Amino acid sequence: MDFMTAIRTCLSKFVDFSGRARRSEYWYFALFTFLVSIVTSILDAFLGTDYDNTSGGLVNTLVGLVLFLPSLAVGVRRLHDTGRNGWWILIGLIPIIGWIILIVWFCTDSTSDNQYGPNPKGAPGTYQPPTTPPPYGSGQYGS
Repeated sequence: MDFMTAIRTCLSKFVDFSGRARRSEYWYFALFTFLVSIVTSILDAFLGTDYDNTSGGLVNTLVGLVLFLPSLAVGVRRLHDTGRNGWWILIGLIPIIGWIILIVWFCTDSTSDNQYGPNPKGAPGTYQPPTTPPPYGSGQYGS
């Protein structure tokens, strides 16, 4: 999944807590929210709507509120992809230890089909490497 597809998927499924999300979908959306927060902080400083020099401002807060549900939903779907219940996202409320555990789980590879749906990567063992064309003069291309 590429960057734009991941963002489009997460924003279109902003309240969809069912199903699964691949690692790339989660991490691209996390990168997107990080970049958006930097841009909105700069915009707040430029517009003079920042609260003080250490935290965000009005624009940053509004965009953060808009992106909260999609971030929560993709986190739950990512946990589903690793075979865990979405309620495990609440472990992030424990400072430092909870964050580390969540990061490890978010980095864990997808499990095979589970109760949350089929593996988004496809069934294990179905990957077929691209085949090379037959050698020249084999008669397949009209030679």
